[in-house]
Parts: sequence; structure tokens; C-alpha cells
Amino acid sequence: MRLDKLLAHLNYGSRKEVKKYIRSGLVLVDGDVIVDDNYKIDESKAVITFLGKKIEYKELLYFIMNKPKGYICATVDKEPTVIDLIVGYQNRGLFPVGRLDKDTTGLLLITNDGLLAHELLAPKNHVDKIYEMSFSGVFKEEYFKKFIDGIVLDDGYKCLSAKFELLSANKGRITIKEGKYHQVKRMMHALGLEVIDLKRVLFGPLELPVDLKEGFYRELTEAELKLLKR
Repeated sequence: MRLDKLLAHLNYGSRKEVKKYIRSGLVLVDGDVIVDDNYKIDESKAVITFLGKKIEYKELLYFIMNKPKGYICATVDKEPTVIDLIVGYQNRGLFPVGRLDKDTTGLLLITNDGLLAHELLAPKNHVDKIYEMSFSGVFKEEYFKKFIDGIVLDDGYKCLSAKFELLSANKGRITIKEGKYHQVKRMMHALGLEVIDLKRVLFGPLELPVDLKEGFYRELTEAELKLLKR
């Protein structure tokens, strides 16, 4: 990768600004001052310093976010998006893996690893997703079996078998293996129940960290990433 492109990707400035930094001798590669802004490096091996500080570059990025209400799961939209919450990685091609509704909170994976995202979202892989909710209406005993047999949505689609746990009279936890549009809300609606509040607490092997507040995010640990790729 070109040195100026890497620095611009890491938000050290615009392409014009980082070219100026390089020409001014502010960037070192493997201990040598580089003044050629067209200089190419192996970003996986080169040791780069800028103003005496070592630059860390990772091609693939993985973040876990506790999505707040009011944000769209998209990269660009007229309304605020979850990507707007990620600071300092504007040029890295980040995107949310799957979608949570605007008013749904909880665990969201954000990455620029398209291959991993495809595997996690592929219906054939049946990746578990667990949501906790509050709802209005009376949950009847026979509804447990309906979830197991597969709820039929308003458009005639029959959902895969799901598991519902009743936590209290109007609170529950549901495990699904697919991600249709507004699926959880539509499944509940099919039974005459309306979701009031919805939060995703698990996606595959990843659990929502208890210390991760709404609107905040962090990089996945090496252990979490290994579990996810497994």
C-alpha cells in the first residue's frame, strides 16, 4: 500500500495533508526517514512512526457495539447510522453485520470483513440470535409450541423453529436462527402480542458485555474473534 494512502486511511489527515507530512520528513519506515509520498510499503510488516509515535495498522477490523435507539443499521442514511458512532475509522469500509431496527438496542457486530459477515448471515449456517423483550398481551401456554413448530408471518412465510422463554408475565427471551425483516416483532404480532422494547443480547458465540453501555463499542478480543470465526 502507498504510505500516503495508509496514513489517510488512519485519519492522520487528508491525502494532501499526509503528503505534506511525508515530504517534511515526519514519517519513518523501519527507522528510515521517507520523503517520497509515493513510497510503497508492506503494511503487515513495516514499522511506521509518525512524530515519534508508532502507527498500528490492521487491515480487518472487528467491533462489538451496544446499539442505542434512534440509529439506523446502515453505512449511509439521511438519519444517524451506527457507523456515525465509530470515531476515527471513517475510511475503513466498516458496515454492520445484519440489522437491528431503529428502536431496537443491543449487540451489533461491525466490521470490514465481508467474508466473515457473509458466513455469519448465511441462512444455511443457522447462527443463533437471542433477544430479550417486554411485550403487551397475554402469553398463552400453547404459544411455546407454536414457536417450536414455526410461526407463520403476515406474508405467509413460516419461520424456522425458535425457542421462547417467559421471564415474567410480560417479559421474554427468544432464540432465532434467521433474521427476516422485523422478524421478532412480526412473530409476536402473529400471536396477538406487541413488542414494547427489544434488545439483542447474543449473536452467535458473542454475548453483549454487561459493562458496555448503550452507544459505546470496543474492538473484539482475540478470544472473541476466534470464537466468532470458529
